[in-house]
Amino acid sequence: MIFTVFIITLFLPKQPRFRYEFEKNKVWMNKDLISPFPFAILKTNPQVSTDKKDALRDILPVYQYDKEITNDALEGFLNEFDIKWRTGQLDEKDKTTYRNLSYKLLQGIYQKGIIGLNVKHQTGGKNYDFALVDNNISKQKNTQDIFTAETALQYFKLNFKAPNQVMQDLVNNLVEDHLTPNIVFNERLTEVIRNSTVSNVSTTKGMVQKGELIVAKNDVIDDEIFQKLESYKATYEAQTKTIGSRTLVYLGQVVLVAFVISILMSFLFLFRRDIFSDNRQLSLILIVTTGMLLALTWALKMNIGSLYYIPFCVVPIIIRILFDTRLALYLHMLVILIAGFFVANSFEFVFYQVTAGMVAIFSIKNFVKRERFLVSALFILSAYFVSFVGIAMLREGTFREIQWINFVPFIFSVLLSLLAYPLIYIFERVFGITSDVALIELTNTNNKLLRELAFKAPGTFQHSLQVANLAEAAIFKIGGNSVLVRAGALYHDIGKVDNPQYFIENQNTAVSPHDKLPYEQSAQIIIQHVHKGIEILRKNQMPEAIIDFIRTHHGNTRVDYFYQSFLKNSPEKFVDENIFRYPGPIPFSKETGVLMLADSVEAASRSLKNPDAQNINDLVERIINYKLEQNQLDNCDLTLKDIETIKLIFKTMLMSIYHVRIDYQQVL
Repeated sequence: MIFTVFIITLFLPKQPRFRYEFEKNKVWMNKDLISPFPFAILKTNPQVSTDKKDALRDILPVYQYDKEITNDALEGFLNEFDIKWRTGQLDEKDKTTYRNLSYKLLQGIYQKGIIGLNVKHQTGGKNYDFALVDNNISKQKNTQDIFTAETALQYFKLNFKAPNQVMQDLVNNLVEDHLTPNIVFNERLTEVIRNSTVSNVSTTKGMVQKGELIVAKNDVIDDEIFQKLESYKATYEAQTKTIGSRTLVYLGQVVLVAFVISILMSFLFLFRRDIFSDNRQLSLILIVTTGMLLALTWALKMNIGSLYYIPFCVVPIIIRILFDTRLALYLHMLVILIAGFFVANSFEFVFYQVTAGMVAIFSIKNFVKRERFLVSALFILSAYFVSFVGIAMLREGTFREIQWINFVPFIFSVLLSLLAYPLIYIFERVFGITSDVALIELTNTNNKLLRELAFKAPGTFQHSLQVANLAEAAIFKIGGNSVLVRAGALYHDIGKVDNPQYFIENQNTAVSPHDKLPYEQSAQIIIQHVHKGIEILRKNQMPEAIIDFIRTHHGNTRVDYFYQSFLKNSPEKFVDENIFRYPGPIPFSKETGVLMLADSVEAASRSLKNPDAQNINDLVERIINYKLEQNQLDNCDLTLKDIETIKLIFKTMLMSIYHVRIDYQQVL
């Protein structure tokens, strides 16, 4: 308990919770809200996003004048011009004239600047504005005011004239090879300016002063009031993070969670003492509770779109299948009550989850097939849908204004609730708990142990099937776990596979192996099938819940046939009654009690020579009354009404098995 409380409260949000809940276009039902402190009115996220886009739109890309590129290009031009002259491609008399003329033109081009256009900046057309940084001074320029490599070459060709075409082409080509953009885009500096601009965009629009009315009672919360309330809430939570005592908040969480866990423990102590005293089962319940609340904490910290994505119905499904309906509902409500402290619109949240959890529990009341999970998922989804539509109509007042997109989280939640199936399997293996799913698998007659029983002891196998039918019908009528009692009935005589010929239902001849044995030894062989059955099931790692049926199906009764035979044939000998008595214990549940009665009645019915209605009626009454006289049903919670119902069912089914015709005129 202490560890569970510590883990749950360790990760929960530690700031004080804002006390008011509100929604846009709804009436403010609380008293007039006066601001206890001044705070700025926050802009909405779309407003901030729009302002940032507008600010970024005014940011010009930053280019820098690179003098090193200019010097390298001009120097390279002169060097290559001189090489061309030395190779005889230019006349000596023309060298100086055209060298100086072309150099001055090229130098003028570089002084004006050559830009390398960037496609992503050409949003409004080919030309665009930019900021030119030269000697730490920024000037706004437009690309049409300076050269590109293409326009620079065109300018040179228009202004440089040679006496012949050969020289003209040679100098033009030489210039073209040395036209390199010397105004280059500075991406890093541009990004710094953009980030600085975005960070400086104001997220507020005005102030609310201390003592100013935020919203009056019965006012409709319009967009302006809603934004004030959101701003007030954000400021309140920010202040409480620094001003409020986290220690006191944590202490409050410990008190509440510990109180809820204590209520759970009290419930288990008073009504499910078997679980309370079993550390494995208790640990499982606390792990499921902790896991679901940690999932809620994670969702709160990750700030996911909707808390309804979390499959809270996993808890009642798992607990219902592994334990019972009452515990499932009780635990689910406690988990939801804790979660309600940390979610917005807590009443709405609790209503959604409690109703869906109830439907989840009811929908798997009789879990006999795996597809029941899908049926349960559909029921849960239907419960969410009805609640969603009802709450939406209650709030909106019109069907057309319902925002159906808000129902999507519920769909995901229902799909995630199917994870309960693999989790149940894991919990069964880890904690040694037997669910109805596992019991259904055990009742398959193709199971290895049941096939062995059918092969080695066919009479016992048929007896077990009939006992299973009787016990299942009775427990279904009086209330109990019919799947458990059927599984227990099928395996209750599994110990007879070792010496099947010593049991009358497996004997094919009139000669019995007991004829050659002392009565004490025969009794021990019969009794031994209980010990052997327990040994076989434990060797095969079968659930203890099934083993209990083997231990209790004879209680601590005597093997009366051999006991009476011993007394009759050896009256002079001392008799130790314990030699002829089963070890027990007596049945301690409805299921084990019903199985004992079904086993005794079915076995005795096979000895009826004339199985008519009267004989069957007398047999059932005698067998069950004998068990009562022997105090075999003292520890199981069967009422007298239950026993009368069991008698009626046994009589009806046995008459059907033996094809007894009822005289209806006599009955009437």
